[in-house]
Amino acid sequence: MTTRTTPSVVRFHAAFMLPGFDAPQPPGDYRVDLDEEPLEGASRTAWRRVATFIHLPAISAKGSTQQIVPIEPAFLEAALVEDRRQS
Repeated sequence: MTTRTTPSVVRFHAAFMLPGFDAPQPPGDYRVDLDEEPLEGASRTAWRRVATFIHLPAISAKGSTQQIVPIEPAFLEAALVEDRRQS
């Protein structure tokens, strides 16, 4: 089955926590990948999200260690809304 990954960048202006994180993450820009697969039987190409991942640490952070962590899109969106509210 064909899948595609759509990368994007989200910005946090303040430290943030997401469920499953051991510690708050620092403010900064973070790469987020959306993995999608095509819907079967659609007359036009339509895609369904099957996974969302965030790359840690922030893009601007120094260091070579990086991890890709699965996240729930609703939790990410809620954290972004809270971040905008605090800014």
